[in-house]
Amino acid sequence: MAPRRPRQGETIDGFTLGTPMRESGMASVFEATHPDHQIPLVIKFPHLEGTDAAHIVSFEMEQMILPRLTGPHVPRFVGAAGFEAPQPYLAMERITGPNLESCLRHLPLATEEVTAVGAKVALALAALHRQRVSHLDVKPANILFRETPDGLRGDAVLIDYGLAHHGRLPDLIAEEFRLPYGSAPYMSPGQAMGRRDDPRSDLFSLGVVLYQLATGQLPFGEPLHLAAVRRRLWRDPHPPRRLRPEVPPWLQEIILRCLEVEPSRRHPNAAQLAFELRNPEAVRLTPRAAKARRDGWLTVLERRVNLDRTPGPRRLAAPTAHSAPIIAVALDMREGSPALSEAILASLRNVLLSLPGARVACLNVLLDGFITGDTPHDDQGRSARVQRLAELRHWAAPLGLEEGRITFHVLEGSSAADALLEYAEANGVDHVVMGARANSMLRTVLGSVSGEVAGRAPCSVTVVRARETGA
Repeated sequence: MAPRRPRQGETIDGFTLGTPMRESGMASVFEATHPDHQIPLVIKFPHLEGTDAAHIVSFEMEQMILPRLTGPHVPRFVGAAGFEAPQPYLAMERITGPNLESCLRHLPLATEEVTAVGAKVALALAALHRQRVSHLDVKPANILFRETPDGLRGDAVLIDYGLAHHGRLPDLIAEEFRLPYGSAPYMSPGQAMGRRDDPRSDLFSLGVVLYQLATGQLPFGEPLHLAAVRRRLWRDPHPPRRLRPEVPPWLQEIILRCLEVEPSRRHPNAAQLAFELRNPEAVRLTPRAAKARRDGWLTVLERRVNLDRTPGPRRLAAPTAHSAPIIAVALDMREGSPALSEAILASLRNVLLSLPGARVACLNVLLDGFITGDTPHDDQGRSARVQRLAELRHWAAPLGLEEGRITFHVLEGSSAADALLEYAEANGVDHVVMGARANSMLRTVLGSVSGEVAGRAPCSVTVVRARETGA
C-alpha cells in the first residue's frame, strides 16, 4: 500500500497547502501559506514510495544547497524537514512571474527578446557561480522571472537545485551514482562524461536555450540514451543562421561559442556572456559567425577518433568536497545490535580524534539479491531507502557533526562488500569503520563482509566487534 500523499487544505508544520502546482514521479508541489511568512510560498514533497534513488538523493542535495543561497536570482528558503521526519518537505518563496517554458509555444523569438532573456539568465548564473554553485540543470522549466510593476520580465530566478554542485559541500550525486544526471537536450559534454564541478557547464546549457529561442529547434535534438547525448562531443549542431537567416552573425557567434565542446573555448564566465548579449557591438566575430553548415565528416571522424584515444575522466567526487579526509562508516541495519552500534560509534569517535577535520560518510547497503535481498518498501509502502536514511541520521546524531561534515548514503547492490568497496574506491575514502557480522547462518552462507572489505579496501579498515558477543 502506497503512503498517502499530502493534499490541498492540509496543514503540515504550520504550512497550509493550497492549490497543487505540479505533480511528477519525483515530487508533489503545492502553493502554501504560513502565519509567520507573508510572502507567497511553495512547498515541495518528495514521493517516498518509489525505488528510484536519484530523486531521493537530489532532494537531499536541494535541502543542503538552497538554504545557503542568497540574492534575487534564487527563491528564498523558508523551511524544511528531512527524511527523519514523518513528512519530508522543502518550503521556499513562490516566484509569481512567468516561466520561460511558456515562451516555447511562440518560438522562434525576435533577436531582441532572445538577447534580453539570455542576458538576465546569464546574470543569474553569474550570481550563482559567485556563491560556488553550478546549477547543472539549466533549461526553460527551471528559469522564472520576477514580476515588475510595468508587467515586464524582472530578474531571472533559477529554481530546482537537486542536481546542483556546491563547491563547499559534499556532492552526493557524484558519490552515489556512476551515470551522469541532467536533462539530456541541455546537458553539457562535460556532464555527459561525468564532470560536475565546472560552472562553464551552465554556459553550455544556456547556449542550448539561446539556440532554441532563436531558431525554434534544439541543437542536439531530444536524445533518449546516454550514447546519443555523448554525440555532441564530436558532432556540432547546424549553425543557427542556416535554420533561421534572421539570426544576426554576432548572435550566432555568441551561441556557437557557448556550445563549444571544450569549456576553455566558451566565455570565461557568465558575466562576460551577459555583457556580450547586452552589447552586441562589443562581440568579436570569428569564423563561427560566418559558419554556414556543420563540420564535414572528416573533421567529425577525427574528433571521434581523438576522443576514443583520450582516457575518460576518473569517476571521483569533486575535489572541493574532498579537501578533508573521508571516513566511511558502514552500518548493517538488518542485524546490528545496540551493543555493536555503540561500539562502532565509539570507534568512529577515536578515528575522528586522529583525523581532525575529517568528513564522515555513513553508509548502508540495500541488497537486491533474489534470496537475500531487502524489501524495497515497508508495510505502509514507504521506501526502504528513506527508512534507512532516517536510521542512519538517528544513529549519527550523538556525534554532533555539522552539516557538510557528515553525509548519509544508501547504496544498492547484490553484494554489500562490493558496494562498499566501489564507494571507497570511487570517492577516495581514507578510512573505513564497520562492524563484524555476528556468527550466524547468514555469515556461514555469505561469508564475512568485513573480512572481504578489509582484504580488498584501498585504505585502512577498522573492524569493530561488540564485547558481549564473545567473538
